[in-house]
Amino acid sequence: MKVKDAMHAGTEWLPPSTPLVEIAKRMRDKDIGCVPIGDNDRLVGMVTDRDITLRAVAAGGDFNKMTARDVMTKSIIFCRETEELSDAVRIMEQKQVRRLPVINDQKRLVGMLSIGDVSHKSREMTGEVMAHVSAHHA
Repeated sequence: MKVKDAMHAGTEWLPPSTPLVEIAKRMRDKDIGCVPIGDNDRLVGMVTDRDITLRAVAAGGDFNKMTARDVMTKSIIFCRETEELSDAVRIMEQKQVRRLPVINDQKRLVGMLSIGDVSHKSREMTGEVMAHVSAHHA
């Protein structure tokens, strides 16, 4: 099975200048846990609910003045829509991430792949990826 058969299609990114309040509201309204961040037609980061909690709230920042740029994870881990789902799961396991942006052959963002997406398509892969992703970070 290919990643494109399991992913959520139609993902949109926001610019790094987007206020965190707006990102948090988007997460709430769309019931999502991360928002891709793009600049100059390139994916440059991700803001997760965990990024907001640890890098803004717990750090004591002024949440009302902070933007995506202030908290985003800059090292982008992604997969391609044409990859085998099992290969994307291996990336999730190795990097201990719960979500992967999905790009096409033109390097354009076309979707997101989450552990939930994997569990809906392959129950046998779910247990393994959950064990690796949920392991305590060293």
